[in-house]
Amino acid sequence: MDTIRILGIAGSLRKGSYNRSALKAAQELLPDGAELELIDLHGIPMFNQDDELSMPPVVLEFKRLILAADAILFATPEYNYSISGALKNAIDWASRPYGKSAWSGKPAAIMGASSGSLGTARAQYHLRQILVAQDMPVVNQPEVMIGNAAQRFDDKGQLGDEPTRKLIRALLAALARLARHVAAGPAA
Repeated sequence: MDTIRILGIAGSLRKGSYNRSALKAAQELLPDGAELELIDLHGIPMFNQDDELSMPPVVLEFKRLILAADAILFATPEYNYSISGALKNAIDWASRPYGKSAWSGKPAAIMGASSGSLGTARAQYHLRQILVAQDMPVVNQPEVMIGNAAQRFDDKGQLGDEPTRKLIRALLAALARLARHVAAGPAA
């Protein structure tokens, strides 16, 4: 595997999302041999099992991007102690129909940013539970929980906090290692 293709998914739809800004920072912090494409969850309709056999084009494109990626980087906000409805909805769509999940076996890493002091800790743990159900190997360390995000990002969304940048860099390196290991297969 020459280049690790990582798909970055922000769980927030907010225009000024700290999580989208964290993903943009990640694009600057990639290890050699990795690239990060960011996608948007806008326009994905609410999941309805009645539609899973004739998925909307936006969902088919979302699944295509997941399948084409070597790894996934989730940046999740925390809403009411959990992940956002938009992120859960997107995960549900891409896991359907049964037996045709785009997530299965896909290496993943999680980070999150919030204005609160816990930096999405609870949401990240819920997301880990969901990813277990999708049979996704997930980077365990480091955990990147960006608390008090307003002090870490400037008004243009730039991440200036060097300790946080260092953590994201380490998370990306771990994700690239995991993706290479998974690609090498059981013999590795």
